[in-house]
Amino acid sequence: MIDNTIVFPVIVHLFTAILLLFFWRKTLAHRIISITGSTIGIAIAINLFAKVWGGDILTMEAAGWKSPFGITFVADVFSSTMVLLTSFSGLAVSVFSAIGIARGRIIYGYFPMLHFLLMGLNGAFLTGDIFNLYVYFEVIIIASFVLITLGGRKAQIEGSVKYMAMNILASTFFLTGIGILYGITGSLNMADLSLKVAALENRTLVDLTAIFFIIGFGIKSAVFPLYFWLPSSYHTPPSAVAAVFAGLLTKVGIYALFRMFTLIFVPDEFTRTLLIVIAVLTILTGTFGAVIKNNIRRMFSYLIVCHIGFMVGGLGMYSEVALTGALFYLFHDIMVKTNIFLIAGLIRKLRGTMNMDKLGGLYAEYPLLSFVIAIVLFSLVGIPPLSGFWPKIYLFEAGLMDNQYVLIAAIIIGSFATLYVISMMWAKVFWKDQPTVEGEEALTDDFRPLSKFKKSLLVGPIVFLAAITLYIGLAAENVTQVAKHIAGEMKDTTPYIEAVLGTNETQ
Repeated sequence: MIDNTIVFPVIVHLFTAILLLFFWRKTLAHRIISITGSTIGIAIAINLFAKVWGGDILTMEAAGWKSPFGITFVADVFSSTMVLLTSFSGLAVSVFSAIGIARGRIIYGYFPMLHFLLMGLNGAFLTGDIFNLYVYFEVIIIASFVLITLGGRKAQIEGSVKYMAMNILASTFFLTGIGILYGITGSLNMADLSLKVAALENRTLVDLTAIFFIIGFGIKSAVFPLYFWLPSSYHTPPSAVAAVFAGLLTKVGIYALFRMFTLIFVPDEFTRTLLIVIAVLTILTGTFGAVIKNNIRRMFSYLIVCHIGFMVGGLGMYSEVALTGALFYLFHDIMVKTNIFLIAGLIRKLRGTMNMDKLGGLYAEYPLLSFVIAIVLFSLVGIPPLSGFWPKIYLFEAGLMDNQYVLIAAIIIGSFATLYVISMMWAKVFWKDQPTVEGEEALTDDFRPLSKFKKSLLVGPIVFLAAITLYIGLAAENVTQVAKHIAGEMKDTTPYIEAVLGTNETQ
């Protein structure tokens, strides 16, 4: 069904970013406009999800060019769910940034770049054209590069060089894969590519083309062995920037992997084996990195890598049960990873450091806040009945059905490692007495005492995301229903293809 409102999630952040440019050095206006734009974005995202959950796959053909020749936007349950979760994260980061980002960064364009980034993310989720997907990836890269370097500290510049170099490499593989696909099919429309790639007789060429996309999206998702840029860069920018990176940037790579390898490249035995091997090595690499870190954000960065392997493993098994588990974990991970980096930023604001050896006493001083943080951390670990527990049940079930015992063992190791590092963090940061902090090097904004009002603005987004995370865990049946619906559409892509290519016939 044609619906031109599909592009509203893109337009709202584009309009917000442009409006912010007219208030270049007015920081209060930037804060108000950003929060307002993000709030409107949530309303639009909820409306879009309600439309597609009613059973329709919505399409829009840019400039009236019919599919497969024009640029098509498509909203199904998968893409609209990702837009909805992005809007939740975007609002939380906007509110946190109102206090968490220093004035010096705001007057040089922090908030416009944040909304350009959110615009690129929503565009990537909603596009039905593979070259347009590449364009939105480039928008994301440009905006994120500005955000990671804004402030110009030495650690930021060092991290941004690794970040940008690997993302340029990823874009090169992505664009090369697009070129090969266009050369062998003559199409860029993803629904049309699904039909044409399936009809190709040279399966070796198809597999080789698929590898280009695995490498390109694998770099963006930080899978083994292409992960090292993430823990080297995510600890350097302000926590609000790291939060949106952790929650969304790696997940857009996972989204692209799921979209490409369920719609265009249906995984064969070779591809499935490759994805499972990558998943196991990614989980173990993230595990070993996390257990030896003593800085909160460095430890969280390796946990991002570890848990990316859970989702890639679900795609590799490619059963409906496995896809359901991987999608559930994806939804949970977006909320939790955004929140734990906001929590790290709050700890930094309260104590002036993120070195766990120099922290302590938070539970005694902030018992209610510690309780909220505990919900988030236990959800990250997967303590039942919280959100991280349920998707692992589906992944274990799928692994047993598919005899993937090595992958099951890796998930168990990754889960226990997460439990260990979070328990260690809780003991050091919350339980033990606060030691004296001297000479901590600032990697983000300089530490300053906070008023009660500023503390409430920092705590509010954490409580908001924690409530969503709690809902995902306690209302797991609803989330599972969404994940199963998407998994079913991934296994049977006919409705998607008919919605895009069959629109002209039904008009």
